[in-house]
Amino acid sequence: MTNPLPTPRVTEQLTAAGAAIEHESFAIIDREVGAHAYPAHEWPVVRRMIHASADFEMNGLVQFHPEAVSAAIAAIRRGASFIVDVEMIRVGLSKPRLQHFGIEVHEFISDPEVIAAAKAANTTRAVMAIRRAAEQGLLAGSVVAIGNAPTALLEVVRLMEAGQAQPAVVLGMPVGFVSAAESKEALIASNRAPWIVVRGRKGGSTLVVAALHALMALAETADSER
Repeated sequence: MTNPLPTPRVTEQLTAAGAAIEHESFAIIDREVGAHAYPAHEWPVVRRMIHASADFEMNGLVQFHPEAVSAAIAAIRRGASFIVDVEMIRVGLSKPRLQHFGIEVHEFISDPEVIAAAKAANTTRAVMAIRRAAEQGLLAGSVVAIGNAPTALLEVVRLMEAGQAQPAVVLGMPVGFVSAAESKEALIASNRAPWIVVRGRKGGSTLVVAALHALMALAETADSER
């Protein structure tokens, strides 16, 4: 027997049938995950990431700076920009949920000027895209979410270390084999901003989207409890 569904919210599925499936999926995850050490404010993020990937190894691989969730919720509630490394994240985010908070999503990976600058500097588009965001003052107080490019995350860390960027929170979840794990460890070691990471090689845009949706749901809950 499933629990009664809560009153629909903008951060829920748009139909009753979709919401019922999602909530039943969450209930299955809660039953099957076994023991975990996440506090109540972090578990919804991890659970939604498991839901998006069917990967129970997220239980343990996802780690949080102590202030990450509260910093993300505060940033979302004030409509802070999301700075993402690839278009896949931008298009994966729910427009009604973004509009509810007045959030704009920025990514520059395919900007012709970024591509030209990356070729000229013999670096990646991801690096130059993050630099473009910094030049436009978009990183200050933002939610930075990296799911594909380790070089983007390393550039965020470099800019923070240089005092040229101060995001509200950084989601470091690039997937891959070259510098993916290392970029996350660099973010943790830097500790210049609260962070959420998937340690090791796993990650990806789908997990970033799931985490951002979970954080928006937590932000909406916080709004409703005011």
